This record gives sequence, C-alpha cells and structure tokens, in this order.
Amino acid sequence: MSAYSRVTPATQLPRLPLHGHLDLTYRCNNVCRHCWLWLAPNAREQADELSFVEIRALADDARALGTRKWSISGGEPMLRADFAAIFDYLTRQATGYTLNSNGTLITPEIAQLLKRKGTKMIALYGATAEVYDAVTRHPGGFDAALRGMNYLREAGAGFIVQLIPMRANWHQWNEMQELAKTLSPHQRVGAAWLYLSSSGAPEKNREIAAQRLSPRDVIDLDKPDPAYGERMDELKSEVRSMKDENSPSSSFIFHAERSSFDSDDRLFARCIAGRRDFHIDAYGKMTWCSFIRDPALRYDLRRGTFREAWEEFIPSCADKVRGGDEWRENCGSCEKRADCRWCAVYAYLETGRYSARIPYLCAVADEARAFKTEWQAKHRRYFRIAGITVRVESDVDFDALKFKDEFASFAVDAPGDDNVTLRHYFELPDLKGKDLGEELYRKAPWAISRKGDTWFYRGISPNHVVGAGSSRPTVEGEETAPLHRVAVFNPDHTHGTIYSLPRDLELVRENGWHSLSLFPTDQIWLAPLLADRNAVLLHSAAAIVNGQGLVFVGHSEAGKSTTMELLKAARVGAFNQTPPQVEILCDDRNVIRKWDSRSVIASEAKQSPTRDSEIASSHKSLLAMTGGDWRVHGTWSHGTTADVSSASAPLRAILFLQQSQYNEIVPLTDRKEIWRRLLATLIRPMVTAEWWQKELDVLAQIVQEVPCYTMRFDKSGKIVSELVKLTDDG
Repeated sequence: MSAYSRVTPATQLPRLPLHGHLDLTYRCNNVCRHCWLWLAPNAREQADELSFVEIRALADDARALGTRKWSISGGEPMLRADFAAIFDYLTRQATGYTLNSNGTLITPEIAQLLKRKGTKMIALYGATAEVYDAVTRHPGGFDAALRGMNYLREAGAGFIVQLIPMRANWHQWNEMQELAKTLSPHQRVGAAWLYLSSSGAPEKNREIAAQRLSPRDVIDLDKPDPAYGERMDELKSEVRSMKDENSPSSSFIFHAERSSFDSDDRLFARCIAGRRDFHIDAYGKMTWCSFIRDPALRYDLRRGTFREAWEEFIPSCADKVRGGDEWRENCGSCEKRADCRWCAVYAYLETGRYSARIPYLCAVADEARAFKTEWQAKHRRYFRIAGITVRVESDVDFDALKFKDEFASFAVDAPGDDNVTLRHYFELPDLKGKDLGEELYRKAPWAISRKGDTWFYRGISPNHVVGAGSSRPTVEGEETAPLHRVAVFNPDHTHGTIYSLPRDLELVRENGWHSLSLFPTDQIWLAPLLADRNAVLLHSAAAIVNGQGLVFVGHSEAGKSTTMELLKAARVGAFNQTPPQVEILCDDRNVIRKWDSRSVIASEAKQSPTRDSEIASSHKSLLAMTGGDWRVHGTWSHGTTADVSSASAPLRAILFLQQSQYNEIVPLTDRKEIWRRLLATLIRPMVTAEWWQKELDVLAQIVQEVPCYTMRFDKSGKIVSELVKLTDDG
C-alpha cells in the first residue's frame, strides 16, 4: 500500500438525518372514529402551521446535513392549498418519498404530479359506502376516495391501497381485501392496533378503544415472525463474543440488547442511538418520533436551527426519560417483553406516564406467544446432515404435508451447533428492473448471480434466455422465459429465502416435499456450505461396516448400488459367513468431512446426552489425533438402493470399484492417480473460483491422509469378507 494512504476501520456508523417525516397539517376532511390526532378542516390551528417558505428553508437545512428521503403525512396533507408546491419541492431532489392520504381530494392535476416515482399510500376504511362513510363520518367519502384512486390509475401513478382495520369494518374485512385488489396490484395493512388520542380527551379515547380489535385478531393481522426474533438472539450472541459495542456491525444490536437485558431505564436511549430519521410536526416542532407529544421532547425550529435540533437536542433527550421502579417492576422485567409491542410513547398516549403498563398490549403479547408456539410446531421442521442442522420453515402447515420417506432418518427435534435456515414462500417476487449483480453461473436449471454479500438463484428452463432479473442485457429479439423459482442466500448460505410458484404448493401437497429447498436437488445449496466446513460431496456409495466408514466410488454402472446390496445381504447372513454389522448410508451421494476430534465427541454427546461416558470412551483414540478426524456422512440423495441414513463413522478407506472375476482389495499408492479419480467424483453443482479453491484444498488433504484402495469384485459376495478384514485391520 502507498505510504501516502492508510485504511482506518470505522468504529461507529455516522449519525446522519437521512430520512425526514413531515406532517403538513392535522386537519382532515374525514372525521374517522379511530383517529388519534384529528382537527377540523377549519380549525384555528391552521394559522400556526408551517408556511411553504418555512418548509422550504427547513428542507434545505435538512438536505445540507444529509436528508435524502421524505415521508409526507397529516391529517390530510391535500387540504393545504399549497400542497402541490410543497410536494414538488420536497420530492424534486429526493431519492424517494412516501405520501399518506385518504385520496378523497386527489384531482387529475394532482394525479399527474404524483406520477413522480415514490410510494403513495391511499387509505381504505370499508368495502362499501355504508361502512366507509360510517367510519369516516364523511358522507360521500367512499365515492370520493374511489374517484381519487381512479385518477391515479388514469395518470399511471402507481399507489398502494392501505387497509385500515377496526371493529366498525372488521365484519367486511375480506371484502375490503378483494376490493383493494381491484383498485391496485399493491396492498398493505395499516396499524393492527389503534393508538389513543394525543389530546388525552377521555371521550375521544373511549371511542378509539371501542374500535380496537381483539388481541387475537391483532395477531392474525400482524403475525409475529418467530425466525426474526431468533435471528436477533443469534446476532446478540455474536455481539457478546465480539465484545465491541462500537463495531459498525454490532452497534445497533448492542443497544437493543442493553435496553432489553440490563437495568438501564433510559427508555429512549436505544431508539435515539439507532435512528437516522427525524419528525417535524405541522407547527415546526422536531423530535425523533412521530408519536412524541411531550412538549419537553420537541424542539421548536422557529426558535432554533435544524442542526442544533439534530446534533444537540435529540441526543440530549436520551437521558431525559427514565422508567424508574414502575418500569423495572413491570415491563422492564416482564418475561413477555420480546413478544410485546409496548413502547414508552404508547404508554404516554395511553396513560400520560412513559413507564406505565398497557393491559391491552399485555393481552396482545399473550396471543403473540401462543401464536409463535403454535407456528413453530406446525410450520417448522429440522433435519441434520453432516453435522449441519437445516431448519425448514413455511407458512404452509407441515402437519398437512408429507416429507419424502428418505428424510425420516435425518429429522431431529431442535437446532444443533451449526444451523441453516430455509424459508419458503409460494409466490415469486417481482424482479423487473432489479439489479442482481454479476452473473457467475448459467446452466439450466439455474442462473446464479451475486451482488455484494447476497446470492441470487433463478430457476430457468433449458431454453431460457437472459431477461428480467439478470444483470446481463437481453439480446434484441429474444423472448424472456418465465422464472419457476427464485432463491436469495446470505454470504455463507446459512440463510436462504426461497420463492416458488403457487402451483408448486399443490404439487407438494399431492406428491410430498421432495427436497428441503424444493430445488430439483439439494446439492446446489449444500455444496457451498460443505466447502466452508472442510467437506466434500462425492458421487459415491457409503456404508458403516463394523463401526468403520467405507466409501465406494466409481463411474455410473461401476457397481456402487450392487456393493450396497451385497452388504445388505451379508448383514442378514448370506454368503456363509458371520454377519457383519452394516448400516447403509447412501448409494449415490455422500459427504466426507474433516472434523476436529473434540467436536465429534461434543456433537454426538449432544444428540445422546445419556451416553456421555460411553461416547468419550469410544473416542479416546480420536483425542490423541492432532490432525482431526475424517468422517463419512450419509445423505438423502439415493439411487436405486432406497436405504439412507444420517449416521456417520470414522472414514476407514475410499475404495475405487472395478468389476472383475477376482475379489480383492489392493492398496493405491499413486497420489496423482487417486487425485484424478477423486476429482471425477466431486459433485460440482455451482462452479466458482472461490468454491473450487476450497474444494480442491479438501481433496488434497483427503489424498494425503485417507487410505485408498482398488476394489475388484464380482457379484458372488466374496468381497464382503475382504471388506470385513479391512475394517478389522483399522
């Protein structure tokens, strides 16, 4: 590196106000029963709202410090006569924006303005005029909203229909969803539970509370993601091991962990530390969250500067609100905290105290815990292969499906020490216009690309040409073939999200779950995992004979399945010899992995905790080894012999098959010849330079350390006695 340059690791992510949230007004032409901050269209507060000139100046100050995205809301922002000018100024130089509206005031002219690329969310309060107008107390509101959405469609301005749930419309929720689909291809559900009024008026709060859904309905609408919470726990464990709270990759997790598990009662410290956004209300009061209503936590921009608000005032608020004993004795120490939606801002709206419990959210947390327990039982399965535990997840009820019989031996009840997650969805994502990075592999049925740390797998047909979702340009005149599967993996392939066609779900229900990934074969995602674990997947047959692992390799028709059948026959006393102990691992694909000896013992003890002393005794020889232990592991990818096993054993030998009139096992000493033969058996579903280097390194170790033989044999079964001698000699 040049003497004039130096790379200095970043110890903390920069704190920049990247995203601004601006409420233009709290006035609204609807009078919704659930609204927590409504003001009448002609409310006197209109005179106090920020002017366009003030908004423009604030936007300039924010942009100077880094703001690149705006969220615009209200009230109904289009009530302002200068809405078009404000919207144009805020979004003209922004990288993105979000607009919330009830849609009733959209005109053809405004619709043209909203063609600007960004997110528009239009609220829907009912499936019929009767219900919609009853919720909004705005006669004609339903027709006006549909008219506004129609103007957007005519202008070609895409938008999201945001469905707002409450008791007054819950009876026609399904009809609301169906209507939304006819209005836009994009829908989302608004807040599943309602906040109490910022005014604190008892009558208004009683009305809002009456519209709250039951806790169970809240969870049905906004289902917890059990995997997300578990992944956060894993990240927290990684942070603990790193012991560096200032690391860029651990800063946010550290603050989350500290807030949840120690005695720090600064209720907003974590939130402020992690935020890169801010909120400005209609009157120029700035804070870090739109739910903050306490005047002591809001900075008056009319009396100060945006820079001071962001750099000094907001950070100072981290120490201003403490939970005290009320928080420590209740929410701060509650076992349901991880499943609860409680936040100090909600407590303030609910009770006027930041540290107070919210009984309604306690009940929602109870339902969330029940849901997660039920979900884990019905929507998650574990399988273990070569020491790797694969967690398969889907919103599909696994109790109503059947996994192929070959998976039975690999099924386990819980995670292990080395875990991988495959999350399934039965709907393809829209990849149109998406940059998926550099394409590294293309051979039907897969095109594989990588962007940054993310891998993208696209299922293609044999006649597929480059098209949507590819970083390579489509040749003019070519037609784009449809994708049949999309998978997204993290850098080390320990977490994959797999998207399949809806019709695949029907096939799974009819024929069973045929591979854990629902790929034609699991080897395409298993191979990179093995490469990172000093392991290879070989085209081979394997069996455990008298406790020793034997791997049999050869070309197709070389006799791998025949050898397995001979061993099975010998196991039951054929060939006039003492039956050996035989367990077939697989007749077509097997894993050879080099383990640290202590890891082998720990792994086996974890699976059989009642046999600790027995396992330790049986592995005394392993503890004396310094180079690790080569083991063979079975897989579920079998050929003509259906027997498979998840078992493993110390690898005694690799035998290269040669059908002959003789039955003998002859040592192979030519390392180059062993290398050539082994290389031909290596399963290589995805060939990249990085993968090749790792796998070639493993093969080189095998060639040097594992005994190899030529096995000449016929079908008489006499070769079994030679194999028994080989294991006895081991």
